[in-house]
Amino acid sequence: MNASAPIPLTPPTLWTLARRQLVRDFRAGELRLLIVAVMLAVAALTAVGFFADRLNQGLARDARSLLGGDAIVASDQPAPAALAERARADGLAVARTVSFPSMGRAPEAQGGASRLVAVKAVSNGYPLRGQLKIADAPGAPERTAPGVPARGTVWVDAAILDSLNLKPGDALLLGDASLRIAAVITVEPDRGAGFMSFAPRALLHEADLAATGLVQPASRVTYRLALAGQGPRGDAAVRAYVAWAEAQATAQGWRGLRIESLDSGRPEMRQTLDRAAKFLNLVALLAALLAAVAVGIAAHDFAGRHLDDCAMLRVLGQSQRRIAGAYTVEFAAVGLLASALGVALGLAVHFVFVALLAGLVDAALPAPSVWPAVFGLGVGLTLLLGFGLPPVLQLAQVPPLRVIRRDLGELKPASIGVLLAGFVGFAALLLAVASDLKLGLITVGGFAVAIGVFALLSFVAVQALRRAVPSASAPRWLVLATRQVAARPGFAVLQVSALSVGLLALVLLVLLRTDLISNWRQATPPDAPNRFVINVQPEQGVAFQQQLRDAGVKAYDWYPMIRGRLVAVNGRPVKPEDYTEERAQRLVEREFNLSHDAQLPGHNQVVVGRWTADEAGALSVEEGLATTLGVKLGDTLRFDIAGVMQEGRITSLRKVDWGSMRVNFFVMFPTARLPDELPASYIAAFRAPPTPPGAPGFDNALARAFPNITNVDVSASIAQVQRVLDQVIRAVEFLFGFTLATGLVVLFAAVTATREQRAREFAVMRALGAGSALLARVQRAELLGVGALAGVLASVAALAVGWALARYAFEFSWNAPLWVPLAGGAAGALLALAAGWWGLREVLTRPVVETLRSAAQ
Repeated sequence: MNASAPIPLTPPTLWTLARRQLVRDFRAGELRLLIVAVMLAVAALTAVGFFADRLNQGLARDARSLLGGDAIVASDQPAPAALAERARADGLAVARTVSFPSMGRAPEAQGGASRLVAVKAVSNGYPLRGQLKIADAPGAPERTAPGVPARGTVWVDAAILDSLNLKPGDALLLGDASLRIAAVITVEPDRGAGFMSFAPRALLHEADLAATGLVQPASRVTYRLALAGQGPRGDAAVRAYVAWAEAQATAQGWRGLRIESLDSGRPEMRQTLDRAAKFLNLVALLAALLAAVAVGIAAHDFAGRHLDDCAMLRVLGQSQRRIAGAYTVEFAAVGLLASALGVALGLAVHFVFVALLAGLVDAALPAPSVWPAVFGLGVGLTLLLGFGLPPVLQLAQVPPLRVIRRDLGELKPASIGVLLAGFVGFAALLLAVASDLKLGLITVGGFAVAIGVFALLSFVAVQALRRAVPSASAPRWLVLATRQVAARPGFAVLQVSALSVGLLALVLLVLLRTDLISNWRQATPPDAPNRFVINVQPEQGVAFQQQLRDAGVKAYDWYPMIRGRLVAVNGRPVKPEDYTEERAQRLVEREFNLSHDAQLPGHNQVVVGRWTADEAGALSVEEGLATTLGVKLGDTLRFDIAGVMQEGRITSLRKVDWGSMRVNFFVMFPTARLPDELPASYIAAFRAPPTPPGAPGFDNALARAFPNITNVDVSASIAQVQRVLDQVIRAVEFLFGFTLATGLVVLFAAVTATREQRAREFAVMRALGAGSALLARVQRAELLGVGALAGVLASVAALAVGWALARYAFEFSWNAPLWVPLAGGAAGALLALAAGWWGLREVLTRPVVETLRSAAQ
């Protein structure tokens, strides 16, 4: 009858099966490690991505204001008149600025104090883009400036008023001129960013510049011709003008002239943030690489625990295709969930970056776009599907007979093609996020090579382990530990390699923090000069040195400084296009600071050739410059010094310690005198004497006696630079936490990957009479040995990768500390022991009957 007929069983759909598996595995904690690894990697990458995205949007938004126009012609000499004439003929607005550092002074009636200021002389029409804002006094309401300072007046930053004890209406002395302070600058749109413009601004009309007498033949001055388009075709007119100006500069041979546009930007405005971004990208890359290893290990362990479940599904009639589809859907859902959590965490973390880098990012940044989130989701899915899914898909191939024969259907290593495809796709994503080809290739390539080396060396070590520990004389616990490792070489190689990768990232981060960053922001030597004085004219030399001696300054650097441009090498004219390296192009484009002295500076060292006092026609070149320009001993260099050609042959290469805070030069003539027609000024470096209480300041006295000099207080500027670098380093260290957490996840995954096999082996030993104390010593010995081997291998690899990053990515000089492998071995042993205690502690306490029964089923 129909009522008694059996009801046909309908197999669950693919989606139902995937949903049930996902809920069951999630509740059982099977997916916890996978979710944490993916979430941390995506959070690290998206935090950097959100921050960089907002920063780039902000810079693009403010590009015209940052430039001060639609395009800028910058030079170290007044620009040829033809440039301004052509711009006006093309209907472009034109404004000129002249910028240089100098000493500003208060009148004697106000105390006569002095300080370094950034002088800018501007023409009518400035600024062409953005708004210059001023106030009548510090703290007063600001307003948009109606024009530029009137002749005979100056607008200043509030810091000048504070340091010189002045107020609006007082006079500010600049060189030979006395200018009335008419307003306080609150916003200067085209000012430099970061610590490149650390001195407060003094803004005056260009017609007052000559009266100051500050611009001398050897002065370091920046001339800027700002241009702006007008009307609907303004942008097209600017682009056409830029193309014409670049062609003219090349055809006419105008040296020291560069054209900045919205495409080229101003590199100095982003130097600090670019360096910070490079460090942040490195840390994010390490987090992603570690996550890939953790996902692969965790997924292999996940697949091993589900072999019996899949065999039962095959017995119940589920097809291989349905099982594979169900696990694919499950892992895709887990990938989306973990990636979404990582994106949300990264979005929150990037706000911390903005706060930590507040000194560098002053303007309000636009809201982040959706692209970093999309990229984070893509990375998370690539991690889980590319590295986690291949071992899991093998579950679909488990034969039904495994239900009664446990030796069937064991997991096999993934095929080379599958692993290679996953690695190539993931490596491409990492290179994209690195934003620096050298950084990405060294990091990704270094880790890829390191994994291969780790696997090879760990295999050799495992093979040699049995012979290294004699069974007859060694302690029983040591023999058992070595035999366990040697009995499963595949697991041992996997475990050592995974531990080594995790420790490699951790050791590399420690080295970067303690060595590279410390090298970057190394402290000023205790006895180093803290004052640099430039623009001392030759006729002032005797009186200037006498004033230093009278003030108690016994040791000081004193060198002539000559501005010259390299025009020929070995008689062949040179131009920037002859070089491919950006630094070489800049060096050829700009003027050098040259000097001469019969004696080799005491803080320089000749590394190649010989320094011969008063050798006619000789040159000594700094070795780094020689490498950059591709010159060597015996080559001749010709310099254009204010229209006078001076040529010399390289007779020595010097090693210069740029961190010594002493006066150094790229090129020196080893002679006491040069032709008198060469314009020169002098530079002095010394440590300022302490000023007794109530006595007039030494700097003020020096500025009153020599009003044309520029006295740079280097200690103040270095302190400011260090504060900025501290902000960057705090941001880097904050992200280090993600990589550290990911590294610990890798360690935990590597140590616990063999948990079930350890449980079965220990259960058999306990059944045969081994005590818990003996097995605990065996486990500790195994973990300590594996961790120590992984630590040593990781430390050696970290030294190699760290050196490559220091040399080629961050351009540091770095000597690898020899104690790192020993410390790395000890740290690896302790970390492996700690991870083993946490992940394997229940192995020793699990009932023997329970373990053996589950193994027999």
